Amino acid sequence: MYKYISISMLLIGFFTSAQHNADFILYNGKVATMEKPGEFVEAIASKDGIILATGTSESILSNYKNDSTRVIDASGKTVIPGLNDSHIHIIREGLNFNSELRWDGVKTLKRAMEMLKEQAERTPEGKWIKVVGGWNEYQFKEKRQPTIAEINAAVPNKPVYITYLYGKAFINKKGIEVLGYDRNTYYEGSLVELDKDSVPTGLIFAKETPRAIYSTLGLTTKLDQEERLNSTLHFYRELNRFGITSAVDAAGGGQNYPADYEVALQLAQENKLTVRTSYYLFAQQKDRELQDYQEWILCTHPNKNDQMLMANGFSMEGAGENIVATAADFENFLEPRTILSEQMEEDLEPVIKLLVKNRWPFRLHATYGESIDRMLNVFEKVNAETPFNGLRWFFDHAETISDSELKRVQKLGGGIAVQFRMYFQGELYTKRYGKPKQQIPPIKKMLEMGIPVGMGTDATRISTYNPWMAMHWLITGKTIGDMQFWPKDQVLDRFTALQLYTSGSAWCSGEENVKGKLIKGMYADMTLLSDDYFSIKDDDIKGITSLLTVLNGKIVFGSGSYEGYNPPLPPVIPEWSPVNYYGGYQN
Repeated sequence: MYKYISISMLLIGFFTSAQHNADFILYNGKVATMEKPGEFVEAIASKDGIILATGTSESILSNYKNDSTRVIDASGKTVIPGLNDSHIHIIREGLNFNSELRWDGVKTLKRAMEMLKEQAERTPEGKWIKVVGGWNEYQFKEKRQPTIAEINAAVPNKPVYITYLYGKAFINKKGIEVLGYDRNTYYEGSLVELDKDSVPTGLIFAKETPRAIYSTLGLTTKLDQEERLNSTLHFYRELNRFGITSAVDAAGGGQNYPADYEVALQLAQENKLTVRTSYYLFAQQKDRELQDYQEWILCTHPNKNDQMLMANGFSMEGAGENIVATAADFENFLEPRTILSEQMEEDLEPVIKLLVKNRWPFRLHATYGESIDRMLNVFEKVNAETPFNGLRWFFDHAETISDSELKRVQKLGGGIAVQFRMYFQGELYTKRYGKPKQQIPPIKKMLEMGIPVGMGTDATRISTYNPWMAMHWLITGKTIGDMQFWPKDQVLDRFTALQLYTSGSAWCSGEENVKGKLIKGMYADMTLLSDDYFSIKDDDIKGITSLLTVLNGKIVFGSGSYEGYNPPLPPVIPEWSPVNYYGGYQN
C-alpha cells in the first residue's frame, strides 16, 4: 500500500530542517541587542557569520541547534556587539607592537621605571628600548613624568626612546650617542634641547610639528618581515582581549601605501586577521598629495576588499586622515595653537574636488574650530560646483568645533569621529585655556543635531587602545588623572556611549547596516564581558575585559573560564620582545 505525502507536509519538513541550521549559538546570557535602550535577549543563533535570530534560550536552542552547532553557555554574563574603534592606527601599530614596551595602565612611575630597567637587561645590544605613547603622568601615583637623569640611571648602556603625547620625547645618553645628535641637529618645527654647553639634553619638543619626535622614532629598531607578521597577529589578539572586533585605520605619518600595508594584506588573504579592518590613505609627501590621490584613484577602489573578500574583512575606504600637509591641524597643548598655512585652501581644494568627483569618501584631522572653519569654506566651495550628494565624509577629533560649524557639517551631510584624547590631555588643555564650561568635544550637541558620531581612541602614539578607558571618559567626563573635565550634566548615558562604539563607528566605514547591533541579519560579532557594563560602578568600567570575543560567528579570543576556546597563536618573536614578558595593556 502506497503512502502519499502532501506538498504541505514536505514544505513543513523543509522549513523545520532549515531552521535547525545554526553553526553558532550563545545562550543563557544578558544580550544587549543595542536596537534600543534596555532591550536584552537571552540567546543568539548565527550561520556563516550572520545572525539568524535572537530570543530566549529555549526558543533558540530548540529551533536552531543541530548536531554540528557550536553551543556556548554565557552563564548569565553580559554580551554586547563587538566594539569598533573608528580612529586607531591599527596597521602601523601591528608592525611595531612586538618592539615596544607599553606603559598603558601602569599605576606608578616606580613600576614603569622598573619595567624599563628589566626590559633593558634582556634587550640585545644594538636594539632600542622604546615606550611609544599610551601613557601620561596623571595615571601614575606620583603624578609626574620621569626625568632624563632617572632614565639614564635606569638604562646607562643601551639606547632608550620614550614619547609623551604629541609634544615631547626622552632619549637617554646612550641613545643620543647612537643617533649622533649634537648641537647641529635640527628638525623644522621642533626643538632638540641643548644644555649650557650646547650638548643635547635628551629632551625633544614638538613646537609647530612633531617632526623631530617621529623622525627620531623612525631611526630606532625596526622588526623584520617575519616579526612584523607575528607582531600584527599579537596586536590584533590584544584588541580582541578588550572586545574589539572592528577598526577603521586612520593611517598616519610614516605609513606609506602600499609598502606598509603588505603585512596586513598578507594576513587578510590568509584569513588570519581577527579585527575587521577598513583603512584610509594618507599622502605622505608635501606638494605631491594631489598626484598621489590621482594615482591611487586609478588603482584602488573604496568600499571594495581589493580581492580580499575575507570573512573578517579588510577594505579600503577613502582618503585621510590628513589630506594635504598644509592642512595639518597639529594639536599640542604644551604649545599655543598652530595656525594653518595661508596656502592651505589652495592645496586642499583640488584634492577635495578630485575626491568628490570620483566619489571617494574622506576624513580630515581637525582639532580646532578655527581650522575647521577654513576647511568648511573649501568643502562648501567644492560642493557648490560638484555636490557632495551623500558622499561619506567626516572630521576627526573636532574638540573645539563651534555650533555654527556643526550646522555647516550637518548641511553637507558630514559626520565626526571623536576620540578620548582629552582623557589624556585634559589637564594640559586646562592649564593653557582654562577649564571648559561645556563638553569638549561637544558630543551631545552633535547627537542632538543628528550628526553621525563614531568613537575611537587615536591609539597608540597618544592614547591607549583600551576602549573601556574611553567608555569611562564618555560616562564620567573625567580625565585619566580623575579631574572632572566635562560638566557633570553633559556626560553620556551608558547606552549612548556604547552606541557610539558600535553602530556609531560603523557609520565611519559605511557599514552601519551590517554591524553594530545584535539583531537578525547583522554580522555575528560580539563580546561576552567580564563585568556587567550596564550596572557596575562608573570607575569599575575601566577594568572591563572580554571573556569571549566572537568575530563572524567564530571565537577569536577566550579568557577565564572560556580560556580553552582561545585559538592558538605562534609564540611572540623576537624572544626578547616586551610582549613576551608584560603583554600590552597592564590591567
